[in-house]
Amino acid sequence: MDKSYREEKNLIYTTHIREICKEMPLWFNDFIRSEADILSPLTRFNYCIDTRIFLTYLVNEHKDFYGFQIYQITPQMLGKITRKDLEIYIEYLGYYIKVLPTTAFGSSDEEDFTEREYENGEHGKARKIASLRSLYKYLYKNELIIANPAELLSTPKIHEKNIIRLTADEISRLLKAIEAGDGLTKKQKDFQRKTLKRDLAIIVLFLTTGIRVSELAGLNVSDIDFNTNSFRVIRKGGNESLLYFGEETAEVLQEYLQERQNIGTYEKTSPLFLSIQNKRIGVRSIQILVKKYAQIAVPLKKITPHKLRSTYGTMLYQNTGDIYLVADVLGHKDVNTTRRHYAAMSEENRKKAAKAIKLKQD
Repeated sequence: MDKSYREEKNLIYTTHIREICKEMPLWFNDFIRSEADILSPLTRFNYCIDTRIFLTYLVNEHKDFYGFQIYQITPQMLGKITRKDLEIYIEYLGYYIKVLPTTAFGSSDEEDFTEREYENGEHGKARKIASLRSLYKYLYKNELIIANPAELLSTPKIHEKNIIRLTADEISRLLKAIEAGDGLTKKQKDFQRKTLKRDLAIIVLFLTTGIRVSELAGLNVSDIDFNTNSFRVIRKGGNESLLYFGEETAEVLQEYLQERQNIGTYEKTSPLFLSIQNKRIGVRSIQILVKKYAQIAVPLKKITPHKLRSTYGTMLYQNTGDIYLVADVLGHKDVNTTRRHYAAMSEENRKKAAKAIKLKQD
């Protein structure tokens, strides 16, 4: 994957950061700037979003901040916030309503307002607590406040979700849905005829390499090497890695690229996967693509690109029993992350083993 794609995404996040910082206090700009060499633009962008939510909550819900604008909030004011105040805020994040002018949604009537509901589960709250801790740590370290109540906050317990994955039969049905187009609307079939080889190549790459959706979107033609059946990818954290694929995947990719050559959209420097407009296909478009075919093939399962990645991880673990190999290929920095996800499979196998031996025959 060409690093220019990653740089392009980083520039977008940097632009968003600067826009948000315009409405924030000056000390917050210093905080975000201080993290530039430590955190990725995406993480800093999330800090901006989370802090804006927190400060908005204060001016709307906390009696000591009534009448203030966000940009007027000082570190000294935040220094008076207690742990209990922060705990009330975290509880508030579970469900809240924002009243927004309909002009934000394209209406020309400036007097109309609409309500939008927001919810945060375990993961959402945990991220916002992490943002609060970083913010208060900066303020405390730079002696802008005399106490750090955020470090006393407890992180919500994250309950591991069951892995949703495809069976061998469901994989066959998914591939058939792409190739045959049965169940698609007439409009969808018109697109399917044009994008069949591309869509098939995307799904097969997910299922045979465990690549992340953002990594797949960033691939260029030049990242593929059919001599070694491998491709270059920039993983989370910016590390470059080589992933390998089998002959079945190579065949699907070559057929797709041959079609690209035939219609004149093939260049070594161009994105590997193109949209209908012959631009790099985005993450959101890939997610919609997967959902479209999965709803036909496996309507009772909510299949996403990440679930296809889990399917690959499951198949690899079932065939090798090597949790370290699975962690390496999936790009997990900590093998315990992988072990948590796939430990249930080992338990399943041990239960099967317990039932496999019978001393008394029926």
